[in-house]
Amino acid sequence: MTKTTHFGFAAVPETEKARRVAGVFDSVAQRYNLMNDLMSGGMHRLWKRFAVKASGIGKGGRVLDIAGGTADLSALFMDRVGAEGEVWLTDINNAMLTIGRDRLLDAGAAVSVAQCDAEHLPFPDDHFDCVSVAFGLRNMTHKDKALGEMLRVLRPGGRVVVLEFSKVWKPLQPLYDAYSFKILPAMGGLIAKDRDSYRYLAESIRVHPSQEELKQLMQDAGFERVEYFNLSASVVALHRGYKF
Repeated sequence: MTKTTHFGFAAVPETEKARRVAGVFDSVAQRYNLMNDLMSGGMHRLWKRFAVKASGIGKGGRVLDIAGGTADLSALFMDRVGAEGEVWLTDINNAMLTIGRDRLLDAGAAVSVAQCDAEHLPFPDDHFDCVSVAFGLRNMTHKDKALGEMLRVLRPGGRVVVLEFSKVWKPLQPLYDAYSFKILPAMGGLIAKDRDSYRYLAESIRVHPSQEELKQLMQDAGFERVEYFNLSASVVALHRGYKF
């Protein structure tokens, strides 16, 4: 029997999800940064800065930025680790990764880039001090496998930071739903010329694990001292876990 998974609210064969997600990001890549600013009122920049600060990474650190796309986190991490550090920008989607790579090169940053699947990372065991994934985990077909790979490539004492949309504060839910399913797709159609992809975004948030469910997934993968921080009335949560 064919195994299925979520693609937004739709149930699709597991073998189909990666292709469909790729189609979404191929479509929105050129307007992705602009849409992020418009959708969040610029708040995504503060969330990402909080994630990098919470990572505890410093000079000389080694960082793997998974689903790093247009390189917002990679740029911030590069400032923190300095010339003696190492930051890898990775993404499964070539269109997104190309934008991120070019952005860093234009800024004069020496960037390491790899197009790869988070469920099959091409990096050695026990290598990185920090692994990050921002707004990418919910698009992965097998989140448990991806988390297991993140654990594998972390050195003992390293940590993972997962920044993702989450379960919003209950009193805000009606307003948040109206924004997500009416205003957001309309903005996507007007700005990115792709209404459907931004409806998928709203749906994918709703089927993503809650804060406590994701904490349990990370613990099941082998992370310890897992904790999370709710941001902006729980629109977003940052999860952090350690490898010991």
